[in-house]
Parts: sequence; C-alpha cells; structure tokens
Amino acid sequence: MGSKLLCFVLLSVLAAYYIYIPLPDNVEEKWKVMLMDAAFRSLGHAASFAEILGLRHYMETMKFLTYMEHTEPTSNENVTVTDTLFSDVPVRLYVPKKLSNAPRRAVIHIHGGGWCVGSATMKPYDLLSKRTAHELNAVIVSINYKLAPKFHFPTQFDDVHTAVKFFMQDHILKKYSVDGSRMAVSGDSAGGNLAAAVSAELLHDPEVKVKLKIQVLIYPVLQSLDLNTPSFQQNGNLPILSKTLMVCFWSEYFTTDRRLFEAMLSNKHISSQEAQFLKFVNWSTLLPENLKKNHVYNMPEKGNSIFVKKYPGLLDTRASPLLLEDDKLKGLPLTYVITCMYDVLRDDGFMYVSRLRKAGVHVLHAHYDTFHGILFMNTWPFDFSLAHHIIDNYLDWLDLNL
Repeated sequence: MGSKLLCFVLLSVLAAYYIYIPLPDNVEEKWKVMLMDAAFRSLGHAASFAEILGLRHYMETMKFLTYMEHTEPTSNENVTVTDTLFSDVPVRLYVPKKLSNAPRRAVIHIHGGGWCVGSATMKPYDLLSKRTAHELNAVIVSINYKLAPKFHFPTQFDDVHTAVKFFMQDHILKKYSVDGSRMAVSGDSAGGNLAAAVSAELLHDPEVKVKLKIQVLIYPVLQSLDLNTPSFQQNGNLPILSKTLMVCFWSEYFTTDRRLFEAMLSNKHISSQEAQFLKFVNWSTLLPENLKKNHVYNMPEKGNSIFVKKYPGLLDTRASPLLLEDDKLKGLPLTYVITCMYDVLRDDGFMYVSRLRKAGVHVLHAHYDTFHGILFMNTWPFDFSLAHHIIDNYLDWLDLNL
C-alpha cells in the first residue's frame, strides 16, 4: 500500500511539474491554459519523436489535431452548409436560410495553422462560421488551401487568391445573392497573413470589378525578416505558439531544408544585400513605447545570401505583407486587427497597424491580455470565456461596419 501511494504521489508531482508553467498575473483561467498547453506540447513531443524515428514528418503528426477536430458539413435550422469547389479550390460554404429581400453581405474566412496544419472543417471554425452566417445574415466562404510540407509558398497564397477572385465574379455573387459592395476577408494567424496578402493583391488587380469593404486580421503573422522582435523575446516560451514552432512554420512554408529553419531560429537568414527591407519591420520606429520596454533595437545579424536566392519568397510581399511599400498600402479596406499581449506575433500586428494608419487606412485595433489562438478556443474541453467575449466584439463590429 505504501509503495502504491508513493508511486501515485511521484506521478502526481511529475504530472504537475509537466503541466505547470508560470503565466502572467492577468491571464484568465490559468489552469485551463496550462492543461491546453500541456496537451499541445505533448503532441509536439510525439511529432518530434516520430520524426526522429523516421516514421513521419513532424507536421504530419501535428495534423492529428486537425483530423480530431474535423466536422462534416452539417446544416441546421438557420444555415445550409455545403462543401464545394471554387475554381478547383475546396471551400466550405454557409448560406443563411432566412429569406432576404436584398443581396446579403459576405465574409471570406481563411483558417490559421502556420500554412502547415488546420482546416476550415475544424469544429471551432465551423461553429464560428455558422454563427456569423446566422447573426449577420451573411454568406460565409471558408477556404481550404493546400498545406505544407507537401506544398510550399506560393501555393497557399495562390489557392486563396484563386478562390477569392472566383467568388468575386458578378455571376457567382448573383448566384449566392451577395452584395459585391459588402464583402469582407478575414483570417487568423497564418490565415491573417493570407488575408492581408490577398487584400493587397486584389486592390491593384484590374480584373477585379468589385472591392473588399473590410479586412479582418486576427493575430496575424506578417513578416519573416526579423524573428527577434520584443514579442518574440518576451513570449517565445509561452502558450500556445512558441518561437521555435513559429520559426518551424515559417521555414516549412518555404522548404523542408532544415538549414533554413536553423538560420531563421538564429535570425541570420537575411544577408547584407537585403538589409534595405528591414526598414519596413523596424520595431523601434513602429511599436508603442510600452511594448519596447527595455529592449534595444539591433538589426538582425547578416546571414548567408544563399537563402534569399534559393527561397525568394522570404522577400515576397505575398508572404510578408509588412514589406509592402507605403503607396501599396494606401486604399486598403477598413481594417480590424486583433492582437494578443502574450503572443510572439503581437508586434507584427502592432507594426502593421502603425503602417496602415500612416498610409491613411482606417483601423480598429483590439488588443487583449491573452495568448495566441484564443479566438478559436471556444469548444470543450478548452472553452474560454474570453474567447466568447472576443467573438462577440468581432461580430458586433462586423455587423456595424459590413
């Protein structure tokens, strides 16, 4: 009996040690955050172990979460849900059943997941899309683009760009009874990256006859040049997106070559020949003083020029919208940006807000004292009250402005 009790105590201590991580005082529902982070870390450890054994690529194991959260296209009393193709790109379509005397609004959503994991069919995305369609009486298009490591940049961008342009055709808008003057593109994390990139691309596309009214960027990733901003330094080991994982996502977006990951992790992937692009991501001039704290800006160390030559996507504005020239930002649609204080991507969002406002773009910036991915922590067992609060604010703003 004594030995069993001792084993139980030791296992409990080990479990508590594994689960417990120090969190900022103002983070809500701390133990729920810790449990969620422990589960996510466990999946990451399993993925690393499987790759070391040569069983499967790291990201293929990480996709387990995508499969676990998969939902079939199930309609309800308010919304009809179907899976279809927009110019060979899979999309999940949500059409309100409520009769409308006028064309409806539309929201095109692009899921996150570091360009490597995630799906429009995951339960949190499906629930939000159904709710948005019902409450805004809007058509929702949720895009399923191809993923790395099987597909690399610019495939993900091309899929999203193709699907959005297909939907914006007059006869398609008419088919779904959509008002072309009341459309939004929205995306979270890597989806926010794709939303920003597509929004900028469409702005200057003469083939597009209608224009987006709104872009929503939810804790977006917006640049790959400087991966040592204050938020990367402060939040690199916090839930749910570590610096190592974000760098892994970035490198996998371009290649499976491990050397790029190692160079990006040490912030030595840009050579002196590309230094002029750093002005677009110079956080010393673009961040508010309270986020700079005691950090001193140092230009990223110059790396090997081979990376940009081999992977030109590193400097492509379709991958890093923060590299857009000022005149390319002018005329972008009304923008809603969500950032999280304890997120490695926080400073990307703040820098983009600063640059957009300087370019004359109207921006509402909602900032929360929480971690990356919170908006879609809206289902059991990791159902956060703050997630519902943020969703309520997001939908209220969309309803008012779209």
